[in-house]
Amino acid sequence: MKNKKEIRLSNKFISDVRNIIVTSRNIAIRTVDFERVLMYWKLGKRIFVEEQQGEERAEYGSYLLRNLAAVIEPEYGSGFSVRILEQCRQFYRTYPIANAVRSQFNWLQYRLLIQIDDNDKREYYEQEALHNAWTGRELERQINSGLYERLLLSNDKQSVLEVARRERIPENPAEIIKDPMILEFLGLRRDSSYYEKDLESAMITNLQAFLLELGNGFSFVARQKRILLENDEFFVDLVFYNRLLRCFVIFEIKTHKLTHEDMGQLQMYVNYYDRKEKLPDENPTIGILLCADKNDAVVKYTLPEKNTTIKASKYQLYLPSEKQLLTELKRELENY
Repeated sequence: MKNKKEIRLSNKFISDVRNIIVTSRNIAIRTVDFERVLMYWKLGKRIFVEEQQGEERAEYGSYLLRNLAAVIEPEYGSGFSVRILEQCRQFYRTYPIANAVRSQFNWLQYRLLIQIDDNDKREYYEQEALHNAWTGRELERQINSGLYERLLLSNDKQSVLEVARRERIPENPAEIIKDPMILEFLGLRRDSSYYEKDLESAMITNLQAFLLELGNGFSFVARQKRILLENDEFFVDLVFYNRLLRCFVIFEIKTHKLTHEDMGQLQMYVNYYDRKEKLPDENPTIGILLCADKNDAVVKYTLPEKNTTIKASKYQLYLPSEKQLLTELKRELENY
């Protein structure tokens, strides 16, 4: 019989024990999140339906919430403040059917969603958060970056919702590629001086966040991909593959304003990938010129009229304000 001190624990045994602990903890967290969501929904129903009888009585409602919070907040904590109770009431009003809130999102996600007044916009973020398993922080970032509005700059509302609902697969780059792209997560100051390689390095360092900004279906392939044309070497900044569009997506990064020479260089890379890397059953390669600024007229007249594979997208190193997004959306709609 072995001495007890000589017994060695196998890696598999330790791994199994760890998996049991982690799985149980995750289930417990999800259960707590679900019960909290359901509790806030029931509170909202109680306040709005049973106390207010479903009527719009702003003065009485404010009085009711202040007095209710004064009683229960000292006993149960800040999770039952006037502000939280107001959110509970809005939660029920936005999702009056209990089955709609049973297991989809946690309370942080619902708090973000109920602040969206536009039903179509709210549905878009519901669908994307659900299908892409966004965390609350990821959902918050996408809302704050104006993802929905940026897609509307180059797509109609119906097509944006159809793609989000998974009713159809995107058919062209404009349905996925945003313009502008918001890269605030890189942590680069707007007034700082940096090289293209610095921007590229920051994207790779923050690859998960960059993939979130790129959107559905993207996977990373290569950085500084070497292309040899006879005796000349060229290097493609970033190469991705999109499984929805079923094609390579090439990124060239320029920290200056776009020029027609930049477009020509990107076109060469796209041609190379189409002729050397693309499989017969895959779609044509897409080239994205990510630039600090662009002249739409230069883009228009540099590329063929029926171009569908080359796109210029301006990047921003800061989150846009709601006013900026609405102004840009209005401008695009006027030009349409």
